[in-house]
Amino acid sequence: MKYLPRIVDKEIDELMEIMGAVLIEGCKWCGKSTTGLYHAKSVIEFQNPDRKQEYDNIRNTKPSLFLNGEKPRMFDEWQMYPVVWDSVRTDVDHTGLKGQYILTGSAKPSEGETMHTGTGRISRVLMRPMSLFESKESTGEVSFGDILAGKDISGVSKLSLEDIASIIVRGGWPASISIKSDAKYRIAKEYVKSLIHEEVRSVDGVERNTEKMQNVLRSLARNISTQVSNSTIEADIKNSFDDDISRPTLTDYLNTLEKLFVIEDVKATNLNLRSKYALRTKPKKYFVDPSIATAILDLKPMDLINDLNTFGFMFESLCIRDLKIYTESLGGDVTFYRDERGFEVDAILRMPSGKWGAIEVKLGAGYIDEAANNLLKFKEHVDIKKCGEPSFLLVLTGTNYSYKRDDGVYVVSIGTLKN
Repeated sequence: MKYLPRIVDKEIDELMEIMGAVLIEGCKWCGKSTTGLYHAKSVIEFQNPDRKQEYDNIRNTKPSLFLNGEKPRMFDEWQMYPVVWDSVRTDVDHTGLKGQYILTGSAKPSEGETMHTGTGRISRVLMRPMSLFESKESTGEVSFGDILAGKDISGVSKLSLEDIASIIVRGGWPASISIKSDAKYRIAKEYVKSLIHEEVRSVDGVERNTEKMQNVLRSLARNISTQVSNSTIEADIKNSFDDDISRPTLTDYLNTLEKLFVIEDVKATNLNLRSKYALRTKPKKYFVDPSIATAILDLKPMDLINDLNTFGFMFESLCIRDLKIYTESLGGDVTFYRDERGFEVDAILRMPSGKWGAIEVKLGAGYIDEAANNLLKFKEHVDIKKCGEPSFLLVLTGTNYSYKRDDGVYVVSIGTLKN
């Protein structure tokens, strides 16, 4: 099968020139192993059951034997044998050679399982399921580079509303991209099934109640793209699923999902504002891919078409996924703004250079004017002396056309965007 290039490829290549080892981490099935193999010349697959006894013996006798092989040498699912981390770190320390090792991991190891941090020897790269540009469903006619430079843009998306609904339910899983039939929707469902029945147990060996974990996931899916609190999740589980979950148990389950890279927070912005209203600082919780939410709720593409409110929340989740992939590849980050009045901006992008921009996400064309006015109003609240003028204001849509309005606000179709 032909390798589909990933945005992180460039970052991996650059890090391999300056670091002894690179760790590629992210949720299962997002393509870490395939990408790691693309950059490696030899590999140990720690999840191979036929070689478990051999790997156990090496771990217990001489872990440095893991390092024997052509370089760059890859260790797939390294967290299954945490000792390899210290072996890699020690070897890099002693030889000073660059680009020697690649590690991939779909779970963060428990504290204390490694002796050293790896700082200065092992660099981390976070991978997510494919963005629309990586899956070749975005034309890539509009880049953040041009937007940050204030250039005029133009682009025409080839995606219809029905296409976007299908992409959301299918997700960015590499295994699903080439499947033409409705079987492509099963990938996300199988992922959730594996997550509930296998991954949440294997991550640290702790038995967790599968029904409670499923209810936590359901509540998160029902509250996607919102500032949902733990108390809201507790009440939702009680009222909707007639199940009680204690605060410590909920905290453990959420921490486990974070450790498996299934959910991630988008933090509230700390931009300096002149507004007299207090900032809501609770983060928003998102699944690493919107298809996880639709799989949990058993939603099909037509269900989204028939419920535009739910479609809008799922579309925002899709956009945040792609914004994170694109922005982080440029060294930036994604936050959001919401104050006690409920005044909100869906995404604030900040770059290492200090440049920043504000984004509103709107599925349909009917809300573009409202979103643009909201962004212009938000700009008035920013203390420009402290954080500078925004480099751009942008409405990210599910419509076909990308352009720059007369008031300077960009309108960009998700189907034309790239990093």
